[in-house]
Amino acid sequence: MYVKVRVLAGAKAERFEAESKDHFKIAVKEPAKQNLANRRVIELVAMHFKVPPNQVRLISGHHSPSKILSIPN
Repeated sequence: MYVKVRVLAGAKAERFEAESKDHFKIAVKEPAKQNLANRRVIELVAMHFKVPPNQVRLISGHHSPSKILSIPN
C-alpha cells in the first residue's frame, strides 16, 4: 500500500493529521538534516499503521516535503 505524506520539518510541536486513509500531513520537531525528519516520519507512520518501522519504506521524496511511503498490506 502506498501512502502520500506532506511533511513540515523543524516544527515546534509534532502533529499527525489524516486527510484521507492514504494522505497525511505530518509536522515533526526534527530538522530536515542528516535524514532526521525522514526517520521520525517513518516512525510515526509505522505507529499509525501498527507495523514495525523497518517495514515502512520511503519510495520517493527523500529531499522533498512531499513523500510517498510503502507500507505492507
